Amino acid sequence: MIDVHNVHKSFGPLEVLRGIDLRVREGEVTVVLGPSGSGKSTLLRTINHLEKVDRGWISVDGELVGYRRVGDKLHELKEKEVLRQRTRIGFVFQNFNLFPHLTVLDNLVEAPVSARRVSRGTAVETARRLLDRVGLADKADAYPRQLSGGQQQRVAIARALALEPKVLLFDEPTSALDPELVGEVLDVIKGLAGTGTTMVVVTHEIGFAREVADTVVFMDDGLVVEQGPPAAVLDAPRQERTRAFLSKVL
Repeated sequence: MIDVHNVHKSFGPLEVLRGIDLRVREGEVTVVLGPSGSGKSTLLRTINHLEKVDRGWISVDGELVGYRRVGDKLHELKEKEVLRQRTRIGFVFQNFNLFPHLTVLDNLVEAPVSARRVSRGTAVETARRLLDRVGLADKADAYPRQLSGGQQQRVAIARALALEPKVLLFDEPTSALDPELVGEVLDVIKGLAGTGTTMVVVTHEIGFAREVADTVVFMDDGLVVEQGPPAAVLDAPRQERTRAFLSKVL
């Protein structure tokens, strides 16, 4: 479902991704761990072309992201085509990114109506179903400022699902939350995992990775250092750098 091939990305002289290869099969949950500055969030942002790659390529469901291939060269797509692709690649941000001037319901309805040309009636019906799914059916008419951080993040997840994406990307979805609110968001993500949703989750929640991930990826210094099943990477890591990281967070 997701194929990342030899991806490089620099910001000025700083090389953030140094040749990333990663594959995520349909229905799998891949959890990406690593220290701050290892390139985890940048990798996630390249998968839906929020950041352009300098070298390499990424495909989702067999379609190149952000580019089309002509012969042996890649040509960047127009913004309209990139936006179409993003409707298939849901992204849940660390800081929610809800529209503060819209109600919870309208936050979910906006993108399907404007980007997918779904009728408002259908979009509202879908939005109410998704709000019920994340336990917020009673908050449809509230504004983001009236919600807790955990509730805002659950709305953000429902908003991503409203576009019926092929994959869901989560960029440290609980790191901006107070500790007592983390569980309610992780429970929603666990529920999605149980339905066979293809997901890539950047997180520091080791317990979540152990319980939910099909594959755990450990990144450091712009490289994939180690990847495999949770039991292998978390309980019997082969690389010294992985062992050193886990010794500090477990």
